Amino acid sequence: MQSLKLSNIVKSFGKVEVLKGIDLAVEKGELVVFVGPSGCGKSTLMRIIAGLEMQTEGTVEIAGRNVDAVVPAKRGIAMVFQSYALYPHLDVAGNMSLALKQDGVAKAEREKRVSQAADFLKLAHLLERRPAELSGGQRQRVAIGRAVVREPTLFLFDEPLSNLDAALRVNTRLEIARLHRSLGATMVYVTHDQIEAMTLADRIVVLEAGVVQQVGRPMDLYNKPANIFVAGFIGSPKMNFLAGEAAAERDAHTVGIRPEHVRVDPQGEWLGRVRHAEHLGSDSYLYVTLDGGEEMTVRIPEETTIAVDETVRLAPLPGRVHRFAADGTAL
Repeated sequence: MQSLKLSNIVKSFGKVEVLKGIDLAVEKGELVVFVGPSGCGKSTLMRIIAGLEMQTEGTVEIAGRNVDAVVPAKRGIAMVFQSYALYPHLDVAGNMSLALKQDGVAKAEREKRVSQAADFLKLAHLLERRPAELSGGQRQRVAIGRAVVREPTLFLFDEPLSNLDAALRVNTRLEIARLHRSLGATMVYVTHDQIEAMTLADRIVVLEAGVVQQVGRPMDLYNKPANIFVAGFIGSPKMNFLAGEAAAERDAHTVGIRPEHVRVDPQGEWLGRVRHAEHLGSDSYLYVTLDGGEEMTVRIPEETTIAVDETVRLAPLPGRVHRFAADGTAL
């Protein structure tokens, strides 16, 4: 059963069209991530699903029901925002249960749901604290708990980790993944961070300029990007791109090779000079300027003695070169 179906979603602000006909079906129990650069339309699409924004054209169905004329509170959704949006005068239990109280849920049932969610999210010892007494990670878990207790058809996460530091982002990301596995819930998650997308998603929707560029499983997008935009957006560090002779030899307009698929090889076809080296312990990154002027990043999965200004030859791993036509589509 489909938990969410978007059909030809168009959104214009005046003469500016920010979504250009989005079609997507999300199956029950899936975690689907919308990813793309700032201004690609992913947050606008999320707001349309939530009912906070009205599309110019197209329809939204949640659990088989057209919700275009349904207010957000009646759509069967729960949303976790980038900002925690907690009520400062309420304690954790009060923040988590407020929407249930407004919906007329009996007190005993409210307390049961809050207790279960608090145990799961490791908030049980914090139920009597107010938001000002919580860390950023704890506040975000309260915001997630507030969504969980509503037992929605669809969870919506709008860049929920953006306000957290690096360590908390990793921990909270793991909590969201655990939540998804435990509840078997349908989730739509918006982020500009492709690492979040790769680590969380069952499927990723890559958006650019209001258009879906590709939909697929994380490793499908990594291994078989549909075009040069997806190839450059998915993967960190980003894919290297070469034109000219390197591409012509492979009957392409542009070729791409990921940093982890380039090796230092005395017989390699590309000659360049190291302009910078980063030593990260488990990995090293070489930033190389090739003789033709192109820049290439090389990931070496170990410590290296190669130094800045050293000349190196590079070669791609067999079968790891991506080919693109003049219009950017994969060949």
